[in-house]
Amino acid sequence: MASLVFAYFSSNASGISYLTLPASHFEKWLAGVLIAVVLYPAIFLLFFRLMDSSFISVYHNSLDPNSSSYKIAYASVYNLPFDGRLALKVYNLFFIFTPVSFLGSLYFNKVSFIKVVLVFCAFCFVAYTLNWLIAKLLFGDINAAFPFREVSISVGKSMDPEEGRIELPTKLYQIYMYFMDFILPVIFFALAYLRLREKEF
Repeated sequence: MASLVFAYFSSNASGISYLTLPASHFEKWLAGVLIAVVLYPAIFLLFFRLMDSSFISVYHNSLDPNSSSYKIAYASVYNLPFDGRLALKVYNLFFIFTPVSFLGSLYFNKVSFIKVVLVFCAFCFVAYTLNWLIAKLLFGDINAAFPFREVSISVGKSMDPEEGRIELPTKLYQIYMYFMDFILPVIFFALAYLRLREKEF
């Protein structure tokens, strides 16, 4: 959706006509942000809740109330909470990838969404690989290394070694999460706005 909204600025025909509309750079940028960041998530979440509730209702109605495991089976399937841990992670990814798509669609003229995904995935792969190599040099035998968060290492030399984790201190981790959740998306949104100004001249 984000790529489609800003795709107008990438093609010569529609881009020129859209950029010459009697509106400021900020108004054009804000219109794209409102469509992709406010309207689209609201419609998506409403549709998701409708489908989620429908499937759960069908499942609950198909259960046998006389079964000994009825209560357990009934309680095991429930609506996915929008304020749960998984949902918060999805929101975080959405608010990072959306401005990245805005920015990428202003640089790539054709199939901008696919190119943005490839660049973004390549960046994540390089960051993960560099972090893993540095952790490997510092700690030796490691199981995993997530960039800027934690390193998982093998403890002991037995046939079944235990796993230990080296994590960022609490304060640094909070700063890292604040940067990822708020500052990084704002930076990408600002870069998209600056790039939009460049495209108009």
